[in-house]
Amino acid sequence: MTSSPVAKTPEPPYYIVTFASRRTAGDHGYDNMGDEMERLAREQPGFLGLESVRGADGFGLTNSYWADEESIAAWKNNVRHLTAQRLGRERWYEDYQVRVGKIGANTVSNAPSSAAAHGRRRQAG
Repeated sequence: MTSSPVAKTPEPPYYIVTFASRRTAGDHGYDNMGDEMERLAREQPGFLGLESVRGADGFGLTNSYWADEESIAAWKNNVRHLTAQRLGRERWYEDYQVRVGKIGANTVSNAPSSAAAHGRRRQAG
């Protein structure tokens, strides 16, 4: 996926959909569908952002952020997304879990990267 590591979200409240999954072996069109789903999600009303990671063991976690529950329901029932969901069950995932929640608080850190912080510490000492 091409999303940035940390999604930029507005002040709460907003909603999160967390998709935890373990992949099956082989691609079987997964990467192409993932790219398509990310593009399509970004076009949906109420979409706020996305974060996605996957480890070498096949475990992945995708967080998508939404303005409201209606936007989440519309995305869940999007025709192309329904196809991706079906293919996920049939081909791509050994197991998965979807969780939905309301974000009531958000803490943002604008800390410098560890490399920059390390460089500053060295200069100061």
